[in-house]
Amino acid sequence: MLPRKRAAVEGEVVDDTTTSSSAFKKSRIGGSGSASNHSNSGDKLTVGNSGSEVTITMAMEDGNPQDIDEDLHSRQLAVYGRETMRRLFASNVLVSGMQGLGAEIAKNLVLAGVKSVTLHDEGTVDIWDLSSNFVFSEDDVGKNRALASVQKLQELNNAVLVSALTTALRKEQLSDFQAVVFTDISLDKASEFNDYCHSHQPSIAFIKAEVRGLFGSVFCDFGPEFTVVDVDGEEPHTGIIASISNDNPALVSCVDDERLEFQDGDLVVFSEVKGMPELSDGKPRKIKCARPYSFSLEEDTTNYGVYQKGGIVTQVKQSKVLHFKPLREALSDPGDFLLSDFSKFDRPPLLHLAFQALDKFVCELGRFPSPGSEEDAQKLISVANKMNEGLGDGRLEDINPKLLRHFAFGARAVLNPMAAMFGGIVGQEVMKACSGKFHPLFQFFYFDSVESLPTEPLEPSDFAPRNSRYDGQISVFGWKLQKKLEDAKIFVVGSGALGCEFLKNLALMGVSCGSQGKLTVTDDDVIEKSNLSRQFLFRDWNIGQAKSTVAAAAATSINPQFHVEALQNRVGSETENVFDDTFWENLSVVVNALDNVNARLYVDQRCLYFQKPLLESGTLGAKCNTQMVIPHLTENYGASRDPPEKQAPMCTVHSFPHNIDHCLTWARSEFEGLLEKTPAEVNAYLSNPSEYTSSMRNAGDAQARDTLERVLECLERERCKTFEDCVAWARLKFEDYYANRVKQLTYTFPEDAGTSTGAPFWSAPKRFPRPLQLSSSDPSHLHYIMSASILRAETFGIPIPDWATHPKKLAEAVDKVMVPEFQPKKDAKIVTDDKATSLSSSSIDDGDVIDELISKLEHTRHDLLPDFRMKPIQFEKDDDTNYHMDLIAALANMRARNYSIPEVDKLKAKFIAGRIIPAIATSTAMATGLVCLELYKALDGGHKTEDYRNTFANLALPLFSIAEPVPPKVFKHRDMSWTVWDRWVLKGNPTLKELIQWLKNKGLNAYSISCGSCLLFNSMFPRHKERMDKKVVDLATEVAKIEIPSYRRHLDVVVACEDDDDNDVDIPLVSVYFR
Repeated sequence: MLPRKRAAVEGEVVDDTTTSSSAFKKSRIGGSGSASNHSNSGDKLTVGNSGSEVTITMAMEDGNPQDIDEDLHSRQLAVYGRETMRRLFASNVLVSGMQGLGAEIAKNLVLAGVKSVTLHDEGTVDIWDLSSNFVFSEDDVGKNRALASVQKLQELNNAVLVSALTTALRKEQLSDFQAVVFTDISLDKASEFNDYCHSHQPSIAFIKAEVRGLFGSVFCDFGPEFTVVDVDGEEPHTGIIASISNDNPALVSCVDDERLEFQDGDLVVFSEVKGMPELSDGKPRKIKCARPYSFSLEEDTTNYGVYQKGGIVTQVKQSKVLHFKPLREALSDPGDFLLSDFSKFDRPPLLHLAFQALDKFVCELGRFPSPGSEEDAQKLISVANKMNEGLGDGRLEDINPKLLRHFAFGARAVLNPMAAMFGGIVGQEVMKACSGKFHPLFQFFYFDSVESLPTEPLEPSDFAPRNSRYDGQISVFGWKLQKKLEDAKIFVVGSGALGCEFLKNLALMGVSCGSQGKLTVTDDDVIEKSNLSRQFLFRDWNIGQAKSTVAAAAATSINPQFHVEALQNRVGSETENVFDDTFWENLSVVVNALDNVNARLYVDQRCLYFQKPLLESGTLGAKCNTQMVIPHLTENYGASRDPPEKQAPMCTVHSFPHNIDHCLTWARSEFEGLLEKTPAEVNAYLSNPSEYTSSMRNAGDAQARDTLERVLECLERERCKTFEDCVAWARLKFEDYYANRVKQLTYTFPEDAGTSTGAPFWSAPKRFPRPLQLSSSDPSHLHYIMSASILRAETFGIPIPDWATHPKKLAEAVDKVMVPEFQPKKDAKIVTDDKATSLSSSSIDDGDVIDELISKLEHTRHDLLPDFRMKPIQFEKDDDTNYHMDLIAALANMRARNYSIPEVDKLKAKFIAGRIIPAIATSTAMATGLVCLELYKALDGGHKTEDYRNTFANLALPLFSIAEPVPPKVFKHRDMSWTVWDRWVLKGNPTLKELIQWLKNKGLNAYSISCGSCLLFNSMFPRHKERMDKKVVDLATEVAKIEIPSYRRHLDVVVACEDDDDNDVDIPLVSVYFR
């Protein structure tokens, strides 16, 4: 939530070998050269003529291969991995048709970092484009769409070559690309181009996509034989083996530490199995009868060796070969459609027909149907009817004229939410085509959101253009809804990846762009480099600036009429003076763009209280979800929650790790203890010794004792004055962590130790450790010493010498350190209880020990300079130059080596220890597009529960699961009913007696009334009856000691009630107004 401000951005270097006077920025990615027919142009906009073809190129390359910029692409790397990213970096893509959809697709590809994106469009920008394309301004009207798009798309990523083509494409030009996308092309021309791509060697991935009003379609053809390397992008599933039977088929049981995720037919390999050597040959084996903690092997193990102990079983990810049909063939034989909304089971075949009928209409008349034209709608319906009659046995029983009428009315318009949604889907398909990562869409996908249309009937005149930038949107929804959008008061919470997309969408839609409209966006975060790969309103020169301010300014540049106020406040109970009752009461809709559950729950409660619609969304890698929270129609966000993440027991992390996650959790804990918490405690002590020691004496527990021991150790035995001291400290820490502690553990619990039940102590999932012996010639050992020494020196303010990063000189310093011999203790206590939450044990002597420690500390303090302070280091994962991740990765990998756990590289360590949430631009774009389709409904009003849609999507599979929201639970009493959305209001500054009587009139007997955490009344306490004549507000201020802000006109009380039969009745919150 609060990344630290970064000090620097990607460097700009001058290539001394070039004769050009312009400076070239180093590419963020690997690969040299440019796409065919492209030339390097430095950092200036250049236009060159080649015959009749106009090309424009913007790029900054120096031809020198660079490795992946992990600071920039870390969240994307967490989704794709290095190999997929390298394939993307080598891919050239064509996007033809630069209306809203083409711009969204191109944006996502440029952010992802493909090698080149070529934009093609022969048309010019018109005013209709301004409501769907974020790169155009009113100054661009009349310019070629592709030329007008280059500069702003290039700004998103200087490592991608962005160029434009403005004349008719020849199919031979397609051979320059790995993938081509067409968003505005006839079926005849598309079939011609697709035939060329399908038969080309190697095949060129072909995608045809279009959005027409509230309807959209995608067609994919990746060639006659396309290999999917990774169908779902998930990590291979694993299990820890508990036993393997000598049977036919063999039964493999795993420890009940975690449920197995295997499915029948999966291939698995075995490793580290003791006994039964036949299974350790590395050969994949098929499983069947998969259960939560066991499975069977399709193998006879009767005559195999007897299983002894240990072993890991790991899923083998299998590639998949797909055979695509070309468009010409697939139109008449589409196969199975990818279904998104199960309430529209029969919709895809109808839309398949509708889009073909529209193509024929446009080809015959040279134009799209006019908005609101019944004549054109009937023509389209007639064309569709004739085409349907010619389908023979494949004929549809009902072509749904009402739906086709809506289709015709909006066919000319490209709506921004549809463009954003399909831009995410198609952008992801392009990346699948270029990399083989994730399963492609096979082959048609159709979608509509006719539920977004206004509920009231519209006249043809409502759709008439008004010569405004919103004419495209008006042609679908009419001008009345457009006015509601413009006058809306919106609160966008967060301006990160989701927030940037939302602000762009809302600006294009004209939301809060009217005289009465206002959008408030808040985010307390600042921009850092890793944001730039998906938070597309930010540029590298914005690093360190407030997200909300930059995002608001960027959104205003998209639409100058956008009325937006940017704040830097966190939304929570501590800022209710900023976001007060009046603020919430005046809102039309709240849009969440948050990245944590607690903040979402708080906003949900506020929306519930003030009865405001909340549009919720979130992403995780290629997955996204949206949830509509609509007053009185749907359940609230907090009504259902995911189970909490399973935490590894403390003893597992500290003494019995069995996977790299445990090692990294331990490493991060040690990092924070050694370099942040202990130095901070030292400073707290040195700043006010008497107050600090007094608080420790008052605590008098094991935690206080441990804290004092760490402070004393840091200032006395482990205090560093020179860099050599830091090297010695790091060397001795290595010995402590990876040799002495392991020796003690295996002394206390030898390899043949047993439990109290006689079972082997070292049975799965426990792994028996082996101590390490430091070798200054081992690069990984030396890397640990280097990073630990440098960071230790930083905490003590010790200058770091040049030789600190010189392996040979550092090794010499390490070899000089004297390491005392270790003797295991016979009475050492090692926690083995899974339920233990602390590794410290309290003692009756803690008080005496604390006094002794304080005495030693006082003595040590007198040896320090009066102004001596340490410099605590706060963990920062997104700076590869600060040695933080170097140390954590080294700490974890040495521990993994102790326990024979596979080690990981620094990037993988960063994902786990840094708790990085995988994120890509495509799923973010799709989620925000879906939410904005719901915003039309929320602002229009009058829609029913069944008109709204919640979505879960996984672009990797791809999977789209769209369903109606769940209605809220209804409570009933007598002739009354209410839901969680209701709040009962009592005005007139009532007394406690009047409140109780008011409830009595409803047939409810109040027996307990509380305000905040304080009890105002309980029928069990006789003295509470003395409060009956007091005002409720006075009781709240006098008894509950509640401070009521001047802007607050009411207070809320929670009342526990019974009916006349003594049954408890859950009633809503009661708001008592006193002003």
